[in-house]
Amino acid sequence: MNREPLFVDVILPVPVKGFFTYELPAGLPLPVPGMRVVVPFGKKKLYTGIVFLVHAKKPEGYETKPLLQVLDEFPVVNKWQMRLWEWASDYYMCPVGEIYKAAIPSGLRLESETNVYPTFSETAPATEDERVLQIWRFLQKQELSSITEISNALGISNILPLLKKMLDKGWIQIQEDLKQYYRPKQSKFIGLAPRIDTLEKIEKIRELLAKAPKQQELFNYFLSQLKTDQLSGKTFLKSQLLDESGTGAATLKTLLDKNILKETEVEVSRLTERHIPTSGSNTLNQHQQKALGQIGEQFLSKEVVLLHGVTSSGKTEIYIHLIDKVLKQNKQVLYLLPEIALTSQIVQRLRNVFGNSVGVYHSKFSDAERVEIYQRIQENHKKPYQIILGVRSSVFLPFSNLGLIIVDEEHENTYKQFDPAPRYNARDLSVVLAGLHQAKVLLGTATPSIESYFNAQSGRYGLVELMQRHQEIQLPKIILADVRKAYKKKEMHSHFTATLLANVEEALEKKEQVILFQNRRGFSPYMECASCGWIPTCKFCNVSLTYHKNISKLMCHYCGYSTDGVYRCGHCNRPHLETKGFGTEKVEDEISLIYPDARVARLDLDTTRGKYGHETIINDFQNQHIDILIGTQMVSKGLDFDHVSVVGILNADNMLRFPDFRAYERSYQLMAQVSGRAGRKNKQGKVVIQTNDTGHAIIQQVMQNNYKSMYQQQLDERQRFFYPPFSRLIKLTLKHRDNVLVNQASLELVKQIQQIGNLEILGPTIPPINRIQNLFIRTALIKLDRGNQLTKAKHRITETIDGLKNHPSFKGVQYMVDVDPM
Repeated sequence: MNREPLFVDVILPVPVKGFFTYELPAGLPLPVPGMRVVVPFGKKKLYTGIVFLVHAKKPEGYETKPLLQVLDEFPVVNKWQMRLWEWASDYYMCPVGEIYKAAIPSGLRLESETNVYPTFSETAPATEDERVLQIWRFLQKQELSSITEISNALGISNILPLLKKMLDKGWIQIQEDLKQYYRPKQSKFIGLAPRIDTLEKIEKIRELLAKAPKQQELFNYFLSQLKTDQLSGKTFLKSQLLDESGTGAATLKTLLDKNILKETEVEVSRLTERHIPTSGSNTLNQHQQKALGQIGEQFLSKEVVLLHGVTSSGKTEIYIHLIDKVLKQNKQVLYLLPEIALTSQIVQRLRNVFGNSVGVYHSKFSDAERVEIYQRIQENHKKPYQIILGVRSSVFLPFSNLGLIIVDEEHENTYKQFDPAPRYNARDLSVVLAGLHQAKVLLGTATPSIESYFNAQSGRYGLVELMQRHQEIQLPKIILADVRKAYKKKEMHSHFTATLLANVEEALEKKEQVILFQNRRGFSPYMECASCGWIPTCKFCNVSLTYHKNISKLMCHYCGYSTDGVYRCGHCNRPHLETKGFGTEKVEDEISLIYPDARVARLDLDTTRGKYGHETIINDFQNQHIDILIGTQMVSKGLDFDHVSVVGILNADNMLRFPDFRAYERSYQLMAQVSGRAGRKNKQGKVVIQTNDTGHAIIQQVMQNNYKSMYQQQLDERQRFFYPPFSRLIKLTLKHRDNVLVNQASLELVKQIQQIGNLEILGPTIPPINRIQNLFIRTALIKLDRGNQLTKAKHRITETIDGLKNHPSFKGVQYMVDVDPM
């Protein structure tokens, strides 16, 4: 019996709005929402899509293409994920395909790959272009190769124009194939051949091998690892057997050929897992117990609770007790962290209590490892993770029974995704995710974001405050070092005041540790000719190049362009280039000269690129193998070190001068958080803040540890100028290679948006860095009322942008929408 035609709405990982509808051929199994399917897209491309809906309504106005393949027996995306994708797509004004691309590990997305093969002709193409002939000769041998394989093999970087020329001439053909990036890991195991199933047969084999001592030695070693009741079924990892027995692969092959041993391939996990003895959670002090009880009470009436606890108040121990309660209800926990650097310390503490039920998810894992972690969370997995410790992308994992989300250091702007889209905030998305699962959210920090504290003060969130440090540790003593006065009195040593150096020296003499904070990496922010003032700039961006001394290169921190160190002026050709300003690399250099016996290390993006880069440096510092740690804001994010007695903030003014309405809030948060690293184990720490403006309100508030004063002052200003939390912001960014065209497009966009009404728009403006990667930039900022008209206004803005995208006068202009920009 023929069934009625069915159609499938599919989500594709492309930046195009809406779903794509395909017809389901009669021979294919019926998919359900959340399964992966292979579909054609465009003229020749193939994509892995996610089924959104199966229905019988034939689309009007076009012929549907057939769906090619159903890849799964069970959905890889569950119903809660689907709802979260829909919400995020609508709220952050981006296609759901961009959410899909961010949410699913790339190893689960089979993607179309262009392969090239020759039109089999024995005569070489009639051309003098040696590169074309190289490609032709390569394809004659390989027959079928991907574009990447050809480019890598021949060392031709810009190969696409050459292939197009060959395609136009009929010398090559192309085809699209689906490439699978993830394959389960297979390992080879060795066991006894099935025919050898008794002790008598084993003895006969031993006799047969008497004249082959190497084979007998390997066979005997294998048997020595067995118990008498393990003759069948027991296997050993092949590589381990060869390594531990000390015999070669040829000897093993002979035993396999003789059908004495048998080799099998078994799917194994890439995730290293060992037995971890658990020790249980620590006993809470009276202040922590009180806070834990208050959180429980608040959760009775509030979905979200803000835990405002000073640095070193023991918030992590409270988290552990909450997690324990949730696990006893057989529910899952998501523990979000703002920085990969934090995971090694926290995962150790969690696994000491909860063992291997803790999984870790972040970008330092390979694609294949991320696929396996993703699969371990799914409800049909035989051994699912109950706790996931991860960074912002973890909100998209396939939780099926979520009970609690903890957002640690909730104020951090690293929870916000900047590029590429979707430009979501994981803290805010976690509140939505928890609502879908009827779970609770705990936001924890010593320095709440103004928006979160406002939500707590207005009753939308619960609020619990923990103002005592654990073990009665005192808050650090803040010392202000006036840089202006130090220069006048000639008390500056390079970029360090005498006050700071005196405290560093005292700490080193007592075998204590020091953290120096400078929120700029590299050696020097820029170089300048002392004769004419020329500054080396990026070829592709309107920004000066940062000097990195250890690799002797000038680098652009926006597009990645680099050039060898410049020693002569590009304008007057004189050898008078000087480094200006200072980054973490220069601080490391200079402090090493002042204290040559001190062990100095750096924690920044340049030193933590490897998979275990963060972990190695943090463990070395924790184990006192480093005396002075220099870092960017990575050192401010909740790291706990027992022996740090001095923290130096080298340039407080730089943070305060940033042209952003959040600059003062962020400066307070950064300085307070970095200060919190000082003083542990019943010893008061010291924090030296170097500044030209000791009377600045924010500096004084940090000195007094007066968060509420900073909050009220900033809240009053934001209310006056209609900034969050009293409004919603949408930042629009336009880019194009033509400066005049992007300017015209931005003026037209602002003009049309002004006509929508019930909003305020600032701009268009030329940003301080107005060209990146050869694209000129304009920005505009929309302020919207938080009321009921927000969704309607967003749709009108989207329609306006779509209209300009299709306008022939503004062809090629790129538009980026950032909702709730940071």
